[in-house]
Amino acid sequence: MGKSQGKRDPAEAGGSVIGPVIERLKAIGDRLPEDDGVARFNDLYLAMTREVEAEVGRQGFEDPRFLSHLDLVFAGRYFAAVDAADGGDPIPGAWAPLFEARARPRIAPIQFALAGTDAHINYDLCVALVQTCTDLDVPPQDDSPQHRDYLKVNAILAKVEADVKKRFDTGLVGVADEALGRLDDVLAMWSIDRARDAAWTHAKVLWALRDSSALEADYLSTLARIVGLAARGLLVQTL
Repeated sequence: MGKSQGKRDPAEAGGSVIGPVIERLKAIGDRLPEDDGVARFNDLYLAMTREVEAEVGRQGFEDPRFLSHLDLVFAGRYFAAVDAADGGDPIPGAWAPLFEARARPRIAPIQFALAGTDAHINYDLCVALVQTCTDLDVPPQDDSPQHRDYLKVNAILAKVEADVKKRFDTGLVGVADEALGRLDDVLAMWSIDRARDAAWTHAKVLWALRDSSALEADYLSTLARIVGLAARGLLVQTL
């Protein structure tokens, strides 16, 4: 409506929003040592974001404007944690376990990657969803175009996560069976589908609480503690 035929709004195309996110992720990765735990998560996040951008470019979503805006708001929360760490400022509670353990030995690369994903999905994502819904005046409603797109992303991210796990596994050749058994136990704690489903549910609760700042703050504080506890479980020494 009102646009020239054959041309798409840049916001709908997604590249103008997601492209800078990818560039920032690349810049962060370029300056971090390879064995930095934050770099391990950054690698996984970059791979996932590239896949989402490609799907938006293929017009594979019903509401690409929503998804692109969510990607921008979502990424901003990770970038804020990186900036806080770089500046010596307090790190958001959900992110603290990863940044505190980033140089710790005897933790497998995939553990760092998943601990960051835990903080970003189990905490940041629900907050970013509510912010995006507020900005675009679209409630987080089940079986809506936005929710169907959100579920479609689950499959994209699960595939990327599986590919990255295989890449990280190549670095575990020669590790004792006992250590690999402990690592398997740790990884069994994590499911990206379950985490994203939970984030959508948390977003609906926060949406309902948005007129009660005290309850909203209490809910988020409790959630941050739970997410931090899960991250510390993912970061136990296994090697």
